Parts: sequence; C-alpha cells; structure tokens
Amino acid sequence: MTVLRSALDSASAEYRRNRQALLAKLAELDAEHAKALAGGGPKYTQRHHERGKLLARERIELLVDQDSPFLELSPLAAWGTDYPVGASVVTGIGVVEGVECVVVANDPTVRGGASNPWTLRKTFRANDIALHNRLPLIGLVESGGADLAGQSEIFIPGGRAFRDLTRLSAAGIPTISAVFGNATAGGAYVPGMSDYVVMVRDRAKVFLGGPPLVKMATGEEADDESLGGARMHGTTSGLADFVAEDEVDAIRLTRRIVARLNWRKLGPPPEPVDEPLFDEEELLGLVPTDLRVPFDPREVIARIADGSRFDEFKPDYGTSLVTGWADLHGYPVGVLANARGVLFSEEAQKATQFIQLANASRTPLLFLQNTTGYMVGARYEQGGIIKHGAMMINAVSNSRVPHLTVVMGASYGAGNYGMCGRAYDPRFLFTWPSAKSAVMGPAQLAGVLSIVARQAAAARGQDYDEEQDAAMRQVVEGQVEQQSLAAFLSGRLYDDGVIDPRDTRTVLGLCLSAVHSGRIEGAEGYGVFRM
Repeated sequence: MTVLRSALDSASAEYRRNRQALLAKLAELDAEHAKALAGGGPKYTQRHHERGKLLARERIELLVDQDSPFLELSPLAAWGTDYPVGASVVTGIGVVEGVECVVVANDPTVRGGASNPWTLRKTFRANDIALHNRLPLIGLVESGGADLAGQSEIFIPGGRAFRDLTRLSAAGIPTISAVFGNATAGGAYVPGMSDYVVMVRDRAKVFLGGPPLVKMATGEEADDESLGGARMHGTTSGLADFVAEDEVDAIRLTRRIVARLNWRKLGPPPEPVDEPLFDEEELLGLVPTDLRVPFDPREVIARIADGSRFDEFKPDYGTSLVTGWADLHGYPVGVLANARGVLFSEEAQKATQFIQLANASRTPLLFLQNTTGYMVGARYEQGGIIKHGAMMINAVSNSRVPHLTVVMGASYGAGNYGMCGRAYDPRFLFTWPSAKSAVMGPAQLAGVLSIVARQAAAARGQDYDEEQDAAMRQVVEGQVEQQSLAAFLSGRLYDDGVIDPRDTRTVLGLCLSAVHSGRIEGAEGYGVFRM
C-alpha cells in the first residue's frame, strides 16, 4: 500500500494566483447555471405556480429520496446558442426508493416545455446513460412537443427518443412516465412507449392531435378530456396505469412503482470508504492559469482517492503519463493522468498495457486529462509515434470496462482521443472550469495557418502581406480561444457538466456507484496492434 505525499505549497504566491483565477471562473459559471435554474423567468414561473403546478426541479426534489444527492447532467446545454441555457429540460441521476435512476424532467416554464434541437441532444445523452449503466429511466413529462420554429432540426432526429425507450425496455431497463400536463403530438409516444404510466387527473393531456387538429383533419368536434384526458386514458384507452389526484400523488405513485421493481445492482459492492488525507479545497490552487505550465496529477489523486492511496504502475517509464491503482468511494479504479502534457511513444505503450491489465481485472478506468497531444518531429515520427499512438487509441476504443474522464486542463489534438474524450464514449465526462479543448492551442493553430499562407504566397511568387497576416492570426486566435472554453464545449454537450474541482471526488463517486448498477466486464479482444 502506497500513500501519496503532497508537495503543494498552499501559502505560495503562485497557489494564491491560481486559486483566485479559478474562483473567478467558478463565479462566472454560477451565473450561467443561474440562467438554467431560472427557467423561463419570473413571469412564467409565477404563472406556473399560480396554476397549482410544481417546477421541474421541485418535482425532482420530491421524487428523489430525502437528503440524497441529485447529480444534474448537462446544465449548460445550449449555452452560446440562440436557445435558453439548459435546453428546457432537466436531466440527472437521483436515488428513488434506494434505486439510482436517470430522471428527465421537462421545464414547462420555457416555451411550454417544447423541445428544441438541444433538448433532443440532452435527452438522448440521458437515455444513453440509462442504457449503458443499466439505470431505470423516469420521465417527468409536461411538453408541448417540438418547438415548431426549429422543426427541420427536430423532426427527423427526434424519432430516436421513441426508439431509445423501446430499446431500454427490451434490455430489461424499466421506463416510467409521470405526465403532469400536455404530452401532445409526437410527445404522446413518450408515455405510449414507457413501461409504466402515471397521469394527473384533470391535468394530463396525452393525444396525437388536439381538438383544433382533429377538427381540421376529420371535422370531428371533441374536447381535451375525451381526446386525451387522464380519466379517459385510465378507464377507456388503458394508456394510464395509474391516475393521480394531483402532482404530489403522481410523484408518490412513481416512487411506489420504483419500490416494486425489485431492482438489484449487478456489479460488485463498494469496500469500506476512507477519506483522502489532503483537503479537496486545495484543488482550487493546483491548476496554473497558463495551461502550458504542467502540474503533478498525483496532487489531484491524493485529494480524491480513498486514504490518498495510489499504487503507481511503471513509475519510472513514460513519466509524462501517470498510471496506477486506487480506490474511490470504495470502488477500485485504474487511473491514467497526464503529468507533462505531451504523450511520447513510451507513454502510449505504457497506457496500452495498463488498459489491457484493467480489462483483465475488470477494473473501471479514470482518465485525468491535461494533454497537448502526441509528440511531433522527425525523431519521434521515425521512432513510431503514429503506430504507438494508434496502439493506445486502439486499446481505449476496444476497452469494455467503464471509463470516466475528467478534463482538468488542456485537451488538445489526438491526446483528447487517446485519453478517452467524448468521441470514445466514456460513461461520464466532466470538465473543470479552467479546461480548454481544441485541435491545438489558439496560437499554434493561427501559426500553422500563417505558415501555410506564406508558403502558398511564395509558390505563387507573391509578396506576403504581414499586416493582413497579423490581423488573421488575431481573429483565428480569438475564435479558437472562445470555442475551446469549458462553457462553450459543455453547451454543445461535449461533456456531462462543468464541475467545481472540489466536487470531483463526490461526482466520481456518484458515477462509479451508477456504473456498478450493471456488470463490470473487460474486453475479450482488440484490433490489430501495430508493433
């Protein structure tokens, strides 16, 4: 057993600068989260309450077990777009009657809960998390269907929402819909394709076509209740399995459904938990304000691992990548953490072996990213960096144990791939506020474009316009900088949320508990490794 020591000097000027910079970013992040919490704003929130209805997060609060955590996912979805932050839906993982469930709750204060393109993406991500981690899915439904202004981006991909529900059911993962208001048009198929359906009397309206559409299509005169009211569906169509008296009763019935699922986790239970020896508060001053300056990821591991214990693997080989074994909230993990940013051939080969070992022992993997990518240059190309990087990416791609990823600092180039970025389907991926991700750093990218332009001008025998070049570089650097920020990437659902570094251990613990709802299995084969 190896217990990590810390060399972090929390009294140094550098630490204080780093801490203040990160606290400033957290304050900016809080302001953006507040936009999602505000929903449609005071006017529509008040109107909703005056109708005797609960807000989306109030419904969730009553649904989950008292004093249990709720891990909200993708709260910044749609940030930086023309749509409201949060994408008019709340998603996350909560414990209901002792069972971890994925919850998807429409926010009816935002355009009546209508779905825009980002609503779909956020919902699809929640559905994927439910499927891959074997978590029951609970929908708290109140939506006017598609936001028709964006129908061209919604209609065709939107069909996946219904496909997801049927696939979850086919996989033996329960799906439950509690309908509090409108679920119209395509939205009617959400309860229609759920295993269990609860509807609120005199509130729920579930129909393919409302009275105006029916009148236009068939000439028939019909009212809301006869077309899709809760009483009708509970007595005539049979779509409603339970008719609740009010919203609180609907949540009570939903909890009783979960209690009767007889749900059991398939993964091994956690071992007894020890707290880290070092204060998680110190994570605020760890990341340099300049991401080109490396930091020791062991300082992070010492503040998130049980008892600060870490058994390092190959500590003297490929030292730009730290690998080793730890426990986190009682669950074993294999850790891969960037130490000096660049990945060389030795690091790639070390990672490949370590990933194979984790799969052989059925141990989940935690990737702590702070990488500028794989090393370039004649010496490294001749030494086989392409095939060694490909070997590592092959191992990551075909590994079957659960992967969790935290982007702590830089995440550039193919290093993002080798360290299990979003394209490699980690079970969960979270970002620290100071993190950045792009094909390369802003200055490097602008410099590459400048060199290419110079070469093109020389090939044409033309003089190169230095003033124009400087303006181009400034524009490109600004654009890449903006598009590499954590909030921008989170807004496009390239992560599952931007988190306070001090919450890293808690968030990862919740995720590890969730992934152990299913079996933990290792890979039985890989693609061809180029040696």
